[in-house]
Amino acid sequence: MSAQTWRVELHCHTLYSKDCVVKFDTILRLCEQRGIDKIAITDHNTAEAAIMMQKLAPERVIVGEEIMTTQGELLGYFMQESIPAGLTPEETIKRLRDQGAAISVSHPFDRLRKGAWLEADLRRILDQVDAIEVFNSRCMFGSDNRKAQAFAMETGTRGTIGSDAHSKIEYGRALMVMQPFEGASDFVAGLAAAKHIEHYSSWWVHMNSKTAKWSKKLGLKPRMWEGG
Repeated sequence: MSAQTWRVELHCHTLYSKDCVVKFDTILRLCEQRGIDKIAITDHNTAEAAIMMQKLAPERVIVGEEIMTTQGELLGYFMQESIPAGLTPEETIKRLRDQGAAISVSHPFDRLRKGAWLEADLRRILDQVDAIEVFNSRCMFGSDNRKAQAFAMETGTRGTIGSDAHSKIEYGRALMVMQPFEGASDFVAGLAAAKHIEHYSSWWVHMNSKTAKWSKKLGLKPRMWEGG
């Protein structure tokens, strides 16, 4: 890793998400190939894979989770254990804070996502989170990302970005270039000065997710990690 800055991927999935089949060793190999210094593993509604991956690569992996609340999705970083889906945002935030986690809001205004937020709901919990995701490589409409960026500017909220990778081609499409950090508070403090590397993914990556989901349902791909 560079002593000057780190290239940080803050939103990606493994085969522990129902719509992804990418294995742990593949992700770590892609990090080496693409110069990703730190990677937050943020599977849907489980931190289990992230915890296991951190044991494999403790200097590279940040334990995270993308959690579906009753009103939209949240991203947790520097977590200790999984938080289940279906809780209120306030209860989810409390459980994250009890772990000492940092919190961002996933793709808040993406019109095609089940986990997007109504603006009124987001404003209500904004002072309880650390950041919102202002660029997501999987957003099909650039205006949805721009709306998130404008909202962050208006409210003085820090921004995170992420590829939201579900397939091999996607890891590293969006990276934060940050000063080295240790732990959640140091990470949050570094967000304001971070530089962004932003690339959209092609529309067809969403087909990869659908294929992954059906291959698991049909038993053609493992539902969980099976050793590499």
